[in-house]
Amino acid sequence: MYSNKKPFTCSLPAFLAILCGLVIAVFAQHVWADDYFNPALLDVDNPQQSKTDLSIYETGPGQAPGTYQVTIFINNNKIDTRDVTFRLQQNSHGHNSLQPCFSLDNLKSLGIKTQKFPQIISAGKCADLSVIPAASATFRVRNQQLLLSIPQSALGQVPRGYIDAKEYDEGITAGLLNYSATASQNHARQQGTEDTSSQYVNLRPGLNIGAWRLRNYSTWNRSTTGHTEQHKFSSVYTYAQRDIIAMKSSLTVGQSSSPADVFDSVPYTGVELHSDSDMLPDSEKGYAPIIRGTAHSNALVVVRQNGYVIYQNTVAPGAFEINDLYPTGSSGDLQVTVKETDGSERHFTVPYASVPVLQREKHLKYSVTAGHYRSYDSDVEKTPFAQGSAIYGLPYGLTAYGGMQQSPHYQSYAIGTGKNIGSLGAFSIDVTRAKAQLKKQKASKGQSWRARYSKDFAQTGTNFSLAGYRYNSKGFYTLEDTMESYTHSSDWSAPQQRRVRTEATIDQTLGEGWGSFTLSLVKERYWSQSQNMTSMSVSYNNSWHSISYSLSYSMNKNTNDSDEDGNAVSNDNLFALSVSVPLDHWMHNTWATYNLNNNQDGTTQNIGLNGTALEDDNLNWNVQEGLSTTGSSHSTSMNADYKSTYGEVSGGLSQDSYQQSVNLGLQGGVVAHANGITLSQPLGETIALVKAPGTHGTHITNQTGVETDFRGYTVVPFVTAYRHNTLSLDTETLPDDADITHAAQVVTPTRGAVVRASFNTRTGRRALMTLTRNGKPLPFGATVTTDDKDSEFIVGNDGQTYLSGLAQRGQLTVSWGQEADEHCTVRYALADETDKTNIINTAAQCH
Repeated sequence: MYSNKKPFTCSLPAFLAILCGLVIAVFAQHVWADDYFNPALLDVDNPQQSKTDLSIYETGPGQAPGTYQVTIFINNNKIDTRDVTFRLQQNSHGHNSLQPCFSLDNLKSLGIKTQKFPQIISAGKCADLSVIPAASATFRVRNQQLLLSIPQSALGQVPRGYIDAKEYDEGITAGLLNYSATASQNHARQQGTEDTSSQYVNLRPGLNIGAWRLRNYSTWNRSTTGHTEQHKFSSVYTYAQRDIIAMKSSLTVGQSSSPADVFDSVPYTGVELHSDSDMLPDSEKGYAPIIRGTAHSNALVVVRQNGYVIYQNTVAPGAFEINDLYPTGSSGDLQVTVKETDGSERHFTVPYASVPVLQREKHLKYSVTAGHYRSYDSDVEKTPFAQGSAIYGLPYGLTAYGGMQQSPHYQSYAIGTGKNIGSLGAFSIDVTRAKAQLKKQKASKGQSWRARYSKDFAQTGTNFSLAGYRYNSKGFYTLEDTMESYTHSSDWSAPQQRRVRTEATIDQTLGEGWGSFTLSLVKERYWSQSQNMTSMSVSYNNSWHSISYSLSYSMNKNTNDSDEDGNAVSNDNLFALSVSVPLDHWMHNTWATYNLNNNQDGTTQNIGLNGTALEDDNLNWNVQEGLSTTGSSHSTSMNADYKSTYGEVSGGLSQDSYQQSVNLGLQGGVVAHANGITLSQPLGETIALVKAPGTHGTHITNQTGVETDFRGYTVVPFVTAYRHNTLSLDTETLPDDADITHAAQVVTPTRGAVVRASFNTRTGRRALMTLTRNGKPLPFGATVTTDDKDSEFIVGNDGQTYLSGLAQRGQLTVSWGQEADEHCTVRYALADETDKTNIINTAAQCH
């Protein structure tokens, strides 16, 4: 390092040398203050070569001007991560710095009151932040952070997490298909019983054109017992939907279900306009539920909602959890059936409801629906109806809501209020008055009272996810009750009138080391005492030295209930114990498990191993051996599930005293777009299509099993609508002949969109090229640009330059200053080597 000022020197007798040294020490901090790197050091071996302009790195910010992805902070608060263009700017002291080039819209999106500073920007220029008193911008190059200091008087009220609607991406035109198929073949092992088989297919096709989303949900199931076969195809819904961003609302045309905020959800065919709270920032926002249960064997789990089968799959013995139900666009209780291999069935109900309907002050949530009632039974009369509801936030933590339903056979009105009562939680209470004209019945009037409560007691670790109570008078019927009465032409009887419904879900965290327990309860009583329903479960979970265990008890009581074939359903009490022991000391990612289940039919015990395998834990597997006291029967099962970038496949084998079974499953997604067809894992509501040609086999960060296909395309199956989503390529898995300029892209999709995330990839040869001009190496630090202007490289010592993504032949442009003679062009031709992954050593002249 050398100073650009003349150093202070001394030439004195020896006895004054010490005194001179002290003087130098005192003044050194002043005369050595402005240090710089002398580029002459680069020319020791080639003193005649040209000099590169390194002023940006000597006295400047240390990074060239350009566009960079940075995290923006305003007054030390993180605001956003986005691409920002930076320009080189010199201050009054002659120091260079990189300053952001913001447009007027950029400043508004950051919450700056631009109307107060009319001189902040002029046509065709970047905003001048110095117009705002005491405002400044600092670019931290190393951390890729932009720190903005803005006086509070110049900032408006921008909600945390706010995203400008101009950033929303409606996505590309694309065809979609979500598919799920399961099949099982059961060979009877007891005399007098017949072989059975079942097949189930779930298809969810769709089409995106502009802002419109066309969706369908269809299922097909087939079951065979001996020579008897039954099969059925059902279209659960078909609709077209689009968002209306200016209204923060969504428009639906076709078959769907109305919201359940005020009234019970009603399936319809028609038109609906409703507000979409997901368009609001996170700070202004106020579900399919998880289904948990226990199986004795390789059981078939069937989930129904509003009469439709929306989920069907085979689960291994022991506790199971279904957390990937596809949203059906409706709410309402889920009816779950667990079919064991011995033919027995268990039924229980999972409540599907929302917390109290509190809204922020001055925020309106609304819904308007008009159309025909849509029944599971296709013979229902096409009865028209209309429904509207509104929920509005008032001051002092109050919320008012209400609505109406109208049809030729039914009229109802509802009104209610909710209140945030601080440390005591939140509640809502409402009343609905209705007049119903059921088929072949006299008109009846009645009312329904409903109270709901929600609270998270942080100090005690108690969370009331939902606690609700509903009382109906004897003359009260819902719209669904009334409409369903017109379904059948004969043999119809009035529906059971629900009198009281109580529901609760409570999560309780105990003290440190004591675990937690969960309670779920649904209980209904009817005016006619011939039918009551209770579904209750309680579970305790804890761990000890990495050994996790759980105890659970469930009671399902359905008085005078029967299944879809008319057979009586017995009530069930189930006790279950589950223990999981990690075996990482002996087998990586492997656990030993023990399950015990006891009900009125006997006790079943299972012991087994399960774990994950392969590089990204793509493979899940389990092996179990079971013993049942019912007939002292043994059972064995093996199951595996493999998740790849092209889909997900599962399979299993099992046998017990009753049958031998084989089950297979296949699920995934297909996206048809302008560049072809891409296979993927099962698709979520909103997805991203990654385009990175030439990067086959490259992993997507934080996405299990998702990697680019042989063309460099893949699908990220779940992204969040109306939010910034960062998609990153794992550069360590790039092919040897591929390179990318930016490894991450940010997408902000609208609901249901297929957004394209295009990565600028370079594929080709890699070379260490020595560049010379007139027999001399090009100067250190010179910039080499490819002929497509997409990539830049830096010349190293002795003219050596590492280049990637090169074609067999091409042209390079080299620059090391602003003058005309500080530029030259290189034409090159690489040798055709057999091993394309090797780095080619070559030389070229610059002219």
